[in-house]
Amino acid sequence: MSVVSEHSVTVSEHSHIACCAPIAAAAFGAEEAAATARLFATLADPARVRIVNLVATRHEPVCACELYAPLGLAQPTVSHHLKKLVEAGLLVREQRGRFAYFSLDRSAAERLAAVTDLRAACCA
Repeated sequence: MSVVSEHSVTVSEHSHIACCAPIAAAAFGAEEAAATARLFATLADPARVRIVNLVATRHEPVCACELYAPLGLAQPTVSHHLKKLVEAGLLVREQRGRFAYFSLDRSAAERLAAVTDLRAACCA
């Protein structure tokens, strides 16, 4: 099933980040491991990590066109990375006329923090 708003791209409500269990979870099955691996694979590209960083540090949505110069990448490459980050549920895309704007999905950021929280396993 997909969720569609008038200004955003179709995003699966079952994105990678929505179905990941914390790594320190007591019962970590094959499905959770696969979903978590897909999320980490999405973030395994340095350009994608930089995009998330650039978008996360802004208070307003960022136009895709503002990312080309800081990343030193061409428009098609940046668009590819943005698409992967939206599919993973990390970014939200909003269309404003001819331009696409991106912001961090705040609930995804909270879930990502929970997925990577190992304090209960090692630091209690």
